[in-house]
Amino acid sequence: MSGFIYSLVKSVVKTGLYGYHKKIHISGLEHIPKEKPVMFLPNHQSALIDVLLIATDCNRQPYFLTRSDVFNGKLLKRMFSYFQMLPIYRMRDGRDTLSNNDAIFNSCAEILSRGEALLLFPEANHNLKRSVRPLSKGFTRILFRTFEMYPELDVQLIPVGFNYKHAAHFPDEVAICYGKPISARSLFDENDLNTSVITIKNEISTSLEQLTTHIPSNVDYDAILNKLKSEKVDFLNPTAVNEKIKMLTQQGVDSSVDPASEKQGFSMFKWIFTLLNFPIVLIWKLWLKSKVPEDEFMGTFRFAFAMISYPIYILLLFTVIAFVFTPCIAVMSICIITLLNVGLVKYGLR
Repeated sequence: MSGFIYSLVKSVVKTGLYGYHKKIHISGLEHIPKEKPVMFLPNHQSALIDVLLIATDCNRQPYFLTRSDVFNGKLLKRMFSYFQMLPIYRMRDGRDTLSNNDAIFNSCAEILSRGEALLLFPEANHNLKRSVRPLSKGFTRILFRTFEMYPELDVQLIPVGFNYKHAAHFPDEVAICYGKPISARSLFDENDLNTSVITIKNEISTSLEQLTTHIPSNVDYDAILNKLKSEKVDFLNPTAVNEKIKMLTQQGVDSSVDPASEKQGFSMFKWIFTLLNFPIVLIWKLWLKSKVPEDEFMGTFRFAFAMISYPIYILLLFTVIAFVFTPCIAVMSICIITLLNVGLVKYGLR
């Protein structure tokens, strides 16, 4: 029964993600080992959406390291534990809480020893900037604890590149690129841990810079990004975009170049979508959108709101139509509205 609930929730979330996004393109799944211990190491841009996109399509059932401040209350702790989420404590949670990480690191080592998968974000924070940020050494501490407890174990590191077209917009498109596995054991020297940390971090960072758009820190970020936008590059293709960045860096870029406008007019398709979902759109625009703390959370808040509000809206709509007309007409109406929504998201809205 427990596995059934997990699979059911996973299927519902996956359906929601594919309905929410205009396009989800996944590459490199063939690189993921089926039975070896795996550590997924993605760049981090769009808060919880990043986690869900990997969890629903990575062909594994990973455990997740999650910021500890969301584990408030027994009910949430029990729910998060069921969905294989582990708390990680940071300095901002209080210096006295950091000692709790010791037990978490041991749990991660045990998970990997069973040949299971672990997901954590080596950048240790989220940001919409199209650059791979410096990696923290937290994931190397987990690796070293694993090698200390299980000396013969070889963990496979899988770098994952997220590439959003417009992460804070709706509907968005995303390409998820899984890199080739990297043997952590081959980069580990138990006699020189500091060098091992640097070597492993550099290897993962280099891989991530190839799997996602990476504007280096030693160039004018805004000038490069504006130029990329003005030329309307395909951010879903990081290889081509990074080649373009390399060329622009060598040639030099005019810092005064204006990016292509991302604002879209209120098209007929938007009008139809708004009309079909007027109560949901109204609540989002007038109440919830202004409460989103950062653009990095925009996709997560919007997706969560849609997952909760749309089924309620459809159920109420079905009830009203069935009461005024017949249940048969209500079923037909709901099917037509849902198909129209899917069609507008996939092909109509920009």
